[in-house]
Amino acid sequence: MALVTKIKEYREKNGLKQAELASLVNARRETIVHLENGKYNPSLKLAMDIAKVFNVTVEELFEFTEE
Repeated sequence: MALVTKIKEYREKNGLKQAELASLVNARRETIVHLENGKYNPSLKLAMDIAKVFNVTVEELFEFTEE
């Protein structure tokens, strides 16, 4: 399974830099980079915190797909 995220899309649409989003969710910028590249599976708390920033559901931001 592969994790597909729309974090970058939502972040850019909201005019946020990676560091700004990281600060809002109490994470490192590198964590946001890895999330956007699908190289990191977030904790449930982090996923919910990011979704809350964009006022969307976790399911709208993250999806697992068959590779």
